[in-house]
Amino acid sequence: MRVIVQERGFLLAREHGLFGNCHASTVVDLPGGDLLVAYFAGRREGEGDTAIWLSRRHAGRWHAPVRGFAEAGLAHWNPALHASGARAWLFYKVGATVHEWTTRLAVSEDAGGTWSRPRPLVADDPAPRGPVKNKLIVLAGGDWLAGGSVETEQYWDAFVDRSSDEGHTWRRSDIPIEHRQGGASGGAGTWQGLAANALWESDVERVFRWDGVIQPTLWESAPGRVHMLLRSTRGRIHRSDSIDAGRTWSAAAATALANNNSGLDVARLDDGRLVLACNPVEGNWGRRTPLVLFGSQDNGKTFAPLLDLETAEGEFSYPAVIARGTTLHITYTTNRTNMAYCRCEVE
Repeated sequence: MRVIVQERGFLLAREHGLFGNCHASTVVDLPGGDLLVAYFAGRREGEGDTAIWLSRRHAGRWHAPVRGFAEAGLAHWNPALHASGARAWLFYKVGATVHEWTTRLAVSEDAGGTWSRPRPLVADDPAPRGPVKNKLIVLAGGDWLAGGSVETEQYWDAFVDRSSDEGHTWRRSDIPIEHRQGGASGGAGTWQGLAANALWESDVERVFRWDGVIQPTLWESAPGRVHMLLRSTRGRIHRSDSIDAGRTWSAAAATALANNNSGLDVARLDDGRLVLACNPVEGNWGRRTPLVLFGSQDNGKTFAPLLDLETAEGEFSYPAVIARGTTLHITYTTNRTNMAYCRCEVE
């Protein structure tokens, strides 16, 4: 298994001057070959001027981004896109901090040209329901399954949300975790940008004590057999599996894959092979470089490196990956100032 890079670049001009900080991209492909990417951006993460921005690729080039969704004085976070034909769904978080965020949903009927007024995803639940970072998947039976998580001031916990009616209603299933701890493990924190970027959490020492798993990325290997990989505070990517289409899950347990407590994403090809993008770095809040693409031909039991997306010093993080046939579309944060794009072919 190998990948061949077809194109690399950025969504924005290097000196775009639009905002000081951007993060957490999500990508979908649309009719006619367009791509749509969403991310949050503003002066800095967690500030009230952050908004959800949208960038569209049309006719082979990225067009000027649009400041799409903003509620004055409220921080915006972690969009997740889903599309089916010309209909697109945009989920995103709002809230002063990650401990308080809730989920909004907007829907487009014209491939992201115009959008409905955002609404709470689950109006009677203050928890951050629906997808927390990564794309939802459509199961063989037609249901949607989204990887969610909660970040309290004590623990991090993951769950999945299921919808049988294209996002109108949701049912939650929690993910147990092996060996619940009172504090994080996996090495000392080393990410120098933590305090600079996360104004919403001023007590950095408390941040390093958080423990758990968040931000699941999902795939279905056979009808009803669903799997996830999770970000962890414990120095390793964790995994959980379901044999009943995501209704119940095994306890999330550590894999052999290093994790720096940063986001990751998996895409499944039509032939069952998997592609994983992540920072293969140990340590809670470890360095967010390098950023590497891995492949698996045994349903995620083992992964082998395929491509170094980034190896320089800096922050290269929060990848989003989709697979269409043997084509991969990948977006990710680059030094919090731009979004990178890479298109690859898998052989």
